Amino acid sequence: MKFAILAPGKIAHMMAKTVTQLEEVECYAVASRSYDRAEVFAKQWNFEKAYGSYEELAEDPEVELVYIASPHSHHYEHAKLCLEHGKHVLLEKAFTVNAAQAEELIALAKEKKLLLAEAIWTRYMPGRKLLDDLLADGVIGNVTSLTANLGYVLTNVERMIKPELAGGALLDVGVYPINFALMTFHSEVAEIDTTAVMSDKGVDLMNSVTLTFADGKMAVLHSSMQSLTDREGVIFGDQGYIEVQNINNCEEIRIYDLDRNLVRRVNVPEQITGYEYEVLSCIKAIREGKSECPEMPHEETLRVMRLLDEIRSKWA
Repeated sequence: MKFAILAPGKIAHMMAKTVTQLEEVECYAVASRSYDRAEVFAKQWNFEKAYGSYEELAEDPEVELVYIASPHSHHYEHAKLCLEHGKHVLLEKAFTVNAAQAEELIALAKEKKLLLAEAIWTRYMPGRKLLDDLLADGVIGNVTSLTANLGYVLTNVERMIKPELAGGALLDVGVYPINFALMTFHSEVAEIDTTAVMSDKGVDLMNSVTLTFADGKMAVLHSSMQSLTDREGVIFGDQGYIEVQNINNCEEIRIYDLDRNLVRRVNVPEQITGYEYEVLSCIKAIREGKSECPEMPHEETLRVMRLLDEIRSKWA
């Protein structure tokens, strides 16, 4: 499948490293607002074509699947451009700036009979299924609550600190603890308690979010762009607890009993970068004529976006 990358920033290099090792992918085109930048990227990763505008990429009839890696603030605009030109789209997280934009893009993709998928890689990784299977098997009994955190020092990154680029911890790193909770607990969120420390420019530097679910379960979440955290997720049950080492890219799952004894370690499969799973899922869905990937269906993308909207509304 002829694969293209829109916006060759840091994360796009990781995607290029991935797809160059996939037999299912033909590394076809890359577009930047600067032709020189696109050309350098294309030469580095052996992409066939380089474009100096996003419109040129969208107008290329050979392009099949576009990976969009621009800042959150531009996801809606760039995804709409590609969909209107008949391209399947893999759109980086956070999917859009708000739920209204997400709803419009999803409706457009369905109208055009095109795939539109969110590149939230943790949804597609085999480690997630391993965790789900362990919980289904009742290894820690009845699950009642969880905690999860993710934090990096990102205050020197332009897109993180500027409100006009939809900056802040929540949209960039907070989506991972939230997705971790929603992948574990499937009932409706009944209550949200949240607080944030805001920058002088009006973006959240760090935040805490407590989700109480309709079935009585609870998730306590934290994300930060000011400090490094241990990235750990812990799921608690009445027969023990499970530690997930690195909720952003699961490295190991550890199971403890009621005496806090480590009783089992579960390793995850080796990977190229971890991005391969979302790309392969997209290709499979496209070949099957689907507009969404089963690992991250549109309704789950909307569920996340609506939560993000409500959380931020409580900070106002």
